[in-house]
Parts: sequence; structure tokens; C-alpha cells
Amino acid sequence: MRAAVWPALISIFLLLASAIVAPLSALVIELDDVAPDRIERQRAFIRGTLPPSNAPDLSDLAVRLAEQGLAEGAPILLRLFKAESELELWMRKGNAFVLQGTYPICHWTGTLGPKLREGDKQSPEGFYAIGSRQMRHLGRWREAFNLGFPNLHDKRLGRTGSYILIHGGCSSTGCYAMTEKAQKVIHRLAASALRGRQEYFQVHIFPFRMTEANMAAHAKSPWVDFWRDLKAGYDAFEETRLPPRIGVCRQRYVVAKVSPGERNDGKLAQVDPGKPNAAGFDVGRCDIPVVDPIEAVAAVPSASPYGDPARSSEVTNTPSSERAVARVERRESVTAPLPSSSADRTNYGRRGWALNKQRQRPRTWAASRERKQAQMREQLRKKRRAHRETFGESYRRALLGATQ
Repeated sequence: MRAAVWPALISIFLLLASAIVAPLSALVIELDDVAPDRIERQRAFIRGTLPPSNAPDLSDLAVRLAEQGLAEGAPILLRLFKAESELELWMRKGNAFVLQGTYPICHWTGTLGPKLREGDKQSPEGFYAIGSRQMRHLGRWREAFNLGFPNLHDKRLGRTGSYILIHGGCSSTGCYAMTEKAQKVIHRLAASALRGRQEYFQVHIFPFRMTEANMAAHAKSPWVDFWRDLKAGYDAFEETRLPPRIGVCRQRYVVAKVSPGERNDGKLAQVDPGKPNAAGFDVGRCDIPVVDPIEAVAAVPSASPYGDPARSSEVTNTPSSERAVARVERRESVTAPLPSSSADRTNYGRRGWALNKQRQRPRTWAASRERKQAQMREQLRKKRRAHRETFGESYRRALLGATQ
């Protein structure tokens, strides 16, 4: 009898072990599509055996810059490449930018392609501008900066997210994690550039080095149309060695090259192809809409913002700015003829003022309540994010230890 029970117990134990180990394996396999060495860098980082980067110590930074003919405080440009897991730091020297250093990105999350929504754990792609207000000096990563995601282009496509940083360490949930040594150098030169009257510095994030060969290799990707817009900015810098002017024309990135000696320290420009501010930008693709290769959100009826259930709207993947315009256009306006005599017009005005005050009270109260609810949701989101980061770090350490 006992001999018959043992095989059954062993089979049950094996089933339970496979159920526990299977999710751990899936997390490792998930990274095999691109840059699979990310997980190995995380393991080495936790063990303390991560190979040192070529970033100099802050005490030796001035010497390294002098050897390159550079000076702290010069304008900078950052370029990130996902597939290669590399960050390039460029600094201005004379009338062009030169490469100061290439630093390894220790970890980023997701796969090739832009970030679409909050919580998708995808690291973004695109063109971003960072000013002094985005330099982070609080929280877990003090020497970090906020990319400012979503930018104008992301918002027009209805993409959502927040607190996407470039920071130290070797773990992230949508951010780009550098090692502390490399991040200290990058943050030091970025802060010095902003103090040196560079209003904003650009950050260009690409899926890979956008050569013709790499574009051909990814020609069947659903993101290839979006990547063509990014390649225009990549090619402009490769040709001039000057950060191009980047604009947003409807739902497209557009690029304008700059001349030697011309400074480009501004945010993304809002470009209208029919107005003079479009001069210099390549606006030939403005009328081609961007279609994200994702399934449309199911249409769900929602209450009208004007309290009229008959004028309900539908939730779709239309950009939020277009939804706002559509709601305004659906508002009904009723105009009545004004009284003829001056006395009647005075009384009419007083009655209208009183009626308007009555109408505005509930709207003002509703707006105040909505603001308070939004603040509470934001506070709750921050608490949940801090909890996820703490829990994710401990889980990641346990995971890496289990898969060694």
C-alpha cells in the first residue's frame, strides 16, 4: 500500500513545483525578443559583479573633459538606443556637438515601440525636452530627471503615463536605469548645462540605431511608420551634428535642421502647416494620421459632462484633445431676442445675471468636488507607485536569486 502511495505523492510534488517555477521562467523569457542581456545585468548588479562602466569619477570629470577639449556647462544632448542599451552624451564644442561618452543602460522595460498607457511597463520612445524644473532632487533617486512623458505628441495620441525618469540603479518599471556612477556624471553635466543658460536639453529615444539596414530589418514591425518620423530627427543630427528643431504637426513629429551657430533650446513646437511658423519643418506627412497598432477600446456609454443623458458620449481610442473638442461642439446654445425698451433690457439683464449665478453655483461646486477627487486620486496613485517600487524591488531580487 505504501509503495503505491509514494508515486502519487511524487507526481503531486512535481506538479506543484512546475506551477511555482513556470511563472518565474516566463518572466525571463519575456525579455528574449530584444536586449535579453538586461536580466543578466540585473543579476550581476544584485551580486555586485556588474562590470564597471567607462564613466569617470566626479573628481576626475574635469580632467576627462579637458582631454576632450570640452568644458562643464556647455550645452548637451542625450540619445538613447533601446536595442543596444546605450546612452550617448553629446556636448557642444564650437559650432557642432561632439560625443563625450557612451554609457550602458543597465535596464529598461518592455520591448521596442512607444509607451501607450499608464501601467503598461513600457519605456517610451520619441523626442523630449528637459528643463531645470524636471531635475529631480527628492525621492529614491535624487540624481535623476523627469522626461516629461507624455509630451505634446504623446498627448495628441491619447497616450498616458507619469514619472518616467532617467535615474540610477539597475531596475525600472518604464524608466531608463543607469548605474549610479554613470548617472552622477550625466546628471552633473545636465545640471551644469542648464545653469549655463541652456534653457532645455533634448533627449532623443530611439528603438535602435536608425540606419537603413536596421530599418529594413524591422520593416514588418507595426511601429515602422512611427519610426520613420523618429528617423527624420536621427538623420538631421547625423548630418549637421546639431540638435534639430522638433515640432508636432497634428499627430506627427516634424523636423527642421538648424544652421551652425543657431541655438535650439526650446520645447517641442506646435506646427500648423498652413501658417508661417511651419517654415523649415518637413510638413509633408502632417495629414497622414497616426494609427497605433492596438485594438480599439470598446465603446462604453458614459454620462455627458453637461448632465444630459440624451447627449451621452462613447469611450474610444480617440485622442483626449479631440474628445474635448467634440464635447464642446455638441453643446446646444439657445438665444432669445433682447427686449426693445431700455427699462426692459435693464430688468432682463438683472434677471439674466441672477439666473446665471444660480446656474453657476452647482457647476462651481461640481468643479471643486472634481478637483478634490482628482487630488485624492493623484495622492493614491503616488502611494501605490511607491508601494509597487518597493515590492517590485524585493520581488525582483527574490526572482533573480531563484533563477540563478
